[in-house]
Amino acid sequence: MQKLFFSSKLIGSLLCIAAMLASGCSQQPSVPDMVLKNGKIVTMDDAIPEAQAIAIAGDRIVAVGSDAKIEAMVGDNTEVIDLQGKLVIPGFIEGHGHFMGLGRAKMVLDLTQVHSWQEIVDMVAAAAQNAEPGTWIFGRGWHQEKWDSMPSKLVDGVPTHESLSAVSPDNPVYLTHASGHASFANAKALSEAGIDSDTPDPDGGTIVRDAVGNASGLLRENAQDLVSAAVSAYQKQRPAEAVEAELVKQVRLAGQEALSKGITSFHDAGASFRTIDFFKKLADEGKLPIRLYVMARGASNEEMEEKLPDYRMIGYGNHFLTVRSIKRQIDGALGSHGAWLLEPYEDMPSSTGLVLEPVDDITRTCEIAIEHGFQVNTHAIGDRANREVLDIYEKVFSEHPDKKDLRWRVEHAQHLHPDDVPRFSGLGVIASMQGVHCTSDGPWIPKRLGDQRTEEGAYVWRTLWESGAVITNGTDVPVEDISPLASYYSTVSRMMVNGEKFYPAQCLTREEALKTYTINNAYSAFEEEIKGSITPGKLADLVVLSQDIMTVPEQDIPGTEIVYTVLGGKIAYENAANR
Repeated sequence: MQKLFFSSKLIGSLLCIAAMLASGCSQQPSVPDMVLKNGKIVTMDDAIPEAQAIAIAGDRIVAVGSDAKIEAMVGDNTEVIDLQGKLVIPGFIEGHGHFMGLGRAKMVLDLTQVHSWQEIVDMVAAAAQNAEPGTWIFGRGWHQEKWDSMPSKLVDGVPTHESLSAVSPDNPVYLTHASGHASFANAKALSEAGIDSDTPDPDGGTIVRDAVGNASGLLRENAQDLVSAAVSAYQKQRPAEAVEAELVKQVRLAGQEALSKGITSFHDAGASFRTIDFFKKLADEGKLPIRLYVMARGASNEEMEEKLPDYRMIGYGNHFLTVRSIKRQIDGALGSHGAWLLEPYEDMPSSTGLVLEPVDDITRTCEIAIEHGFQVNTHAIGDRANREVLDIYEKVFSEHPDKKDLRWRVEHAQHLHPDDVPRFSGLGVIASMQGVHCTSDGPWIPKRLGDQRTEEGAYVWRTLWESGAVITNGTDVPVEDISPLASYYSTVSRMMVNGEKFYPAQCLTREEALKTYTINNAYSAFEEEIKGSITPGKLADLVVLSQDIMTVPEQDIPGTEIVYTVLGGKIAYENAANR
């Protein structure tokens, strides 16, 4: 049975008392600033599982209960919202995404909906016509497994760069795969990066080549770093003000998109210390649009050891910024053949994937993290990668038996060997998963793994849940659309775009799936005392939905819309058409 933590009448009462004391009241909560009534409130709190109304004062929930109870609290200046029977749930928490990547994806070519290579060539051609020579053209979201047609010349199942280079001879073009674990470069970008027929593959990466040894344009995993270095050099030539304005715009766009989808908190899976400095500056200015739980990434172990004490922030800026975790990445993705497997790929028998960051280096990170009280969250997709990460965690835990309640995570945990499933619960390791990956990837996963491995170990939500593991949910945006409702639907239905269900025995119930997106995500960030349920004393982060996702027919769940997103007691997003 799933480990549940927290919601009890005692804890609910203590939180309510704490909220009243904090507001200076000894007997009754203060007159609410906002009341939501006449609704169905699914609280995710076992003490009061359902209610009709909520009272909010400042940025906190002060009462939950019947309409009569809450209406008695209304004052002259209380804003009252009649929910007209609509469902209210805790604010969705994005359990694994890339915040700045989401904003950036709104500013580059959107390749998520293309159905052929020719569509991409046409989009780049149009962009090149309007670009100054030398200006980089970026795009993101292509996935060859989702195209309807292919050109005749392919290398490793992907086109070569010639047709793309022909329409953009004067502009470097860099197009990131939907997974983020591969990219495609035209001839100009390859030249800017210094990639030619003599360039060796970097550790953990592959420069894909044609039959005569020329770079095809496809770069897997760490080979992308070669072009990224050229992009960084290009960015450094731009005025600093222009670069910062672009970053501010990315934050604004990412925040708007998240709030419109009902997301009030976001676990940012990897930010540099420089980006964290930028977030802190925005928090000081009150300009972070949603709450961020940020994983530090991209620094050497030496730099981590030096800087971690100064960068630990919990609830900074009125609970808008927390930094207490580190992100590492041991392997790549299944789509790019970069996930590290115990046995070779079914469709690429010469490969078991790639190791992106050495085991010894990640082990040292874990040692540094546990010494400084930081959580470790390691990307692992393949079954070999997951086993290695669990081995690392087990070793470090055993060497520090005095360290308790660590809540270390495996990010994605997409493909597991059955023997490793019970180790998550046994070690107290959280499986930070993404429901929408299952249904997005499902049509082609058996091609990579074969039917038996797919059924036994791919996206085994139910098996993990019943083992006692804590599972969280998210989208890995911009890999997938940030919609929590889409990922929720994937988690409860396993319905793929082809109309078939992907091993539906692994579905979670609707209540279980909602827990993965609310209280479990809060727990995985050590924030269950202030987030994740509609409980007096917690932050007033709520979502009002257009229909009841707990009871409507399963096939109707995707049609649900966000009516209100309430962040810290304020309406941060409103869909007027569905009020």
